Amino acid sequence: MIYTFEIEGLVVQTGDIICTSNGKPDILPGEFWRLVGRLVPGDVDHVMMYVGPEGRCVEAGSRGVITFDVPDSIWDAERMARQRGLLFDTFYGIASPLEGQGLTENEEAEMRTTVASYCLAQVGKPYNLNFLNAETEDTFYCSQLIYKAYQQVGIDLNTGLSIEQLPGTNSIVYPQEIWGECMHRRANGKRELS
Repeated sequence: MIYTFEIEGLVVQTGDIICTSNGKPDILPGEFWRLVGRLVPGDVDHVMMYVGPEGRCVEAGSRGVITFDVPDSIWDAERMARQRGLLFDTFYGIASPLEGQGLTENEEAEMRTTVASYCLAQVGKPYNLNFLNAETEDTFYCSQLIYKAYQQVGIDLNTGLSIEQLPGTNSIVYPQEIWGECMHRRANGKRELS
């Protein structure tokens, strides 16, 4: 089933990707996560999938692959911190890999169901600390989970982005790649493609 929800004024559907920036101003744990985010290229540091119903999402974080709920359509990192393993982040926008693909309504619904089912089937698996191995399905980091889910429907979200000074980092799937590769909407509601 395809669910629809609203987060910070943006409509999301099952299979859409919620993008955030690490950190939340004015609280100490938020400052810690902001420093962690500086290690990741680009403005988008973390991604997760909206699956529904209501505000239900799936993410790979410090506690491994988990589900959590966005309460009352508001991205409130402090309120969600306990269920998300004390991750403090700021809502950035929504990325939609299927938007603009020229799919029929039925094709899109089937793909949305497939990627959401894939993510839900990974719940309980541990966090992947080996960022260079994006192909494993035994452990997951955030953008790797999204990348592997969309591989199931023939969409490759790894653009080969790398950190210039570090050879081999093009095998890492970065959150910024997913944001840049998809149609997306910033928190201001504007649709764009990087």
